[in-house]
Amino acid sequence: MPVGVVREAVLSTLREVLEDARAAGDLKLTTLPALVLDVPKNNTWGDLATTVAMNLSASERRAPREIAEIIAGRLRAHSDVLERIDVAPPGYINLTIKRDLWFQVLAEIEAQGERYGRSTLGLGKRVLLEFVSANPTGPLHMGHGRGAALGGALANLLLATGYEVTTEYYINDAGRQMKLLAESVEACCRKLLGQPDVEFPEDGYRGAYVEELAQKLIAKAEAEKRDPVLPHLERLCTEEAYRLLLDEIKSDLQGFGLHFDTWFSERGLFETGAVDRTLEVLKAKGHLFEQDGALWFRSTVFGDDKDRVVRKQDGEFTYLASDIAYHQDKLGRGYDLLINIWGADHHGYILRMQAAVEAFGYPKDRLKVILVQIVNLLRGGQRVTMSKRAGEMVTLREVVEEVGADAAKFIFLTRRADSQLDFDLDLAKQQSAENPVYYVQYAHARVASLFRVAAERGIAVPSTGSVDWTVLNSPDDLDLIKSLSEYPALLEASAQAMEPHRLTYYLQDLAARLHAYYYKHRILPPVLERELDSQDHLKPVAPEAGQGRKGETLTPALTAARLCLFRSVQTVIRNGLGILGVTAPERM
Repeated sequence: MPVGVVREAVLSTLREVLEDARAAGDLKLTTLPALVLDVPKNNTWGDLATTVAMNLSASERRAPREIAEIIAGRLRAHSDVLERIDVAPPGYINLTIKRDLWFQVLAEIEAQGERYGRSTLGLGKRVLLEFVSANPTGPLHMGHGRGAALGGALANLLLATGYEVTTEYYINDAGRQMKLLAESVEACCRKLLGQPDVEFPEDGYRGAYVEELAQKLIAKAEAEKRDPVLPHLERLCTEEAYRLLLDEIKSDLQGFGLHFDTWFSERGLFETGAVDRTLEVLKAKGHLFEQDGALWFRSTVFGDDKDRVVRKQDGEFTYLASDIAYHQDKLGRGYDLLINIWGADHHGYILRMQAAVEAFGYPKDRLKVILVQIVNLLRGGQRVTMSKRAGEMVTLREVVEEVGADAAKFIFLTRRADSQLDFDLDLAKQQSAENPVYYVQYAHARVASLFRVAAERGIAVPSTGSVDWTVLNSPDDLDLIKSLSEYPALLEASAQAMEPHRLTYYLQDLAARLHAYYYKHRILPPVLERELDSQDHLKPVAPEAGQGRKGETLTPALTAARLCLFRSVQTVIRNGLGILGVTAPERM
């Protein structure tokens, strides 16, 4: 079921009750309203709550409290699903679920395994997700890394909720920046070849990576027996320098665990005449005009603050011209939604591109832009601003080499994309509860370790169908299960909001619940737990292991039930980490 067995049972009951109320004439209900279930802020109020009575107040022309009482009265007849129904001002209906129903969540997780949480929310809608798209004029930096982590997680999230997703990297391989790169590398080559007085471009690219490129190009020319090398420099630097950098970008992304379905070249838009054709289409629609020798796009008609130049007086195209052609190409491929992930400094560009989308006859919300704020890199609480290789920026490769791709991705995703992020290198390497990715991965490894010890002692992890659930009678048991039950709804909500960071919050909370449970309750007989910690060398993430609840007797039935519960937690953690593109280790 798309939203989990418990929520689906409650939603089904609510729909049935509303139909009955309409048939009896208690409510008019020309159409059934959309039903939403929320988790109350205070767990003493109930397990779930609905605002359906308040939503119906206007159409029913009655007070929300009155409508809520009608619905609650009918819900009380469904004792197979609901333990208690309470109405709270101004019209909330708080619902407490029957205890037996919660255990069906574990059976659902066992049956669905890695598919648990997945849904058909997207109904096969086609999405083109473009992200990173850094100019191939230098290595990827930290900001690109944050956008890469977000894009990869969002792609997985949308795929998990039923969307058809294509990921794309737009290669900005045309224009002034590429010319500057070629000139910068050529100047460096000439210096290396004995021309120390060569003039370096004023706005050229600097850093050790430029000299590395120059050395590679000279070596390439010499390997091809081009002697002398100098006559071939301009072509080499124009044609080969950016390709070498693009190969490095691809390598860095691969090391970051990212794969793009398509790589789209900006240069190709010019070579195929697509830019000219696109402007002809806009001109035919009356969206272009000439002024002072330049060609302008009437973007103000579509909400932009001013019209924009697409071809300058000297005949050179602006970046906007090729970007418009690129988005026309995207639209022509038949996607239902285009998502672009850009740096926050591109905020002013959004209206221009949405104007272009509307100019081609599409609604502007066909294009969704997610802005990514900057990353502040810290070491020992002090900001890191310089890279040994790239000069002023810290490269993604340097960070991944130091802390690993898993830690980098998870930490990048711990905040909303539009919030600034402090990335502490020292924290990312700690093996402690303060390190969020370690804390979550440790929870998965802890369960795997528990299962290894159980297997060595001949204690099997049973199937849910053979477990006596009545022995799980502590509030902590239900707290864990309730958290697991929220995972499918969380995935859908995260996909709809395009906010993968919600998943990192959820996983940290679930890991905290598992660790707390482990220290409070025994899972295996005491001797086995001692062996568990000594054999697998797991460092504790709580002060010390608990001895179990006072008076608690650990029976074989209780061990079986708790092992089964832990297996479900492990499955959900593994599934969630998979969405984020982070590994779920069996040992740590």
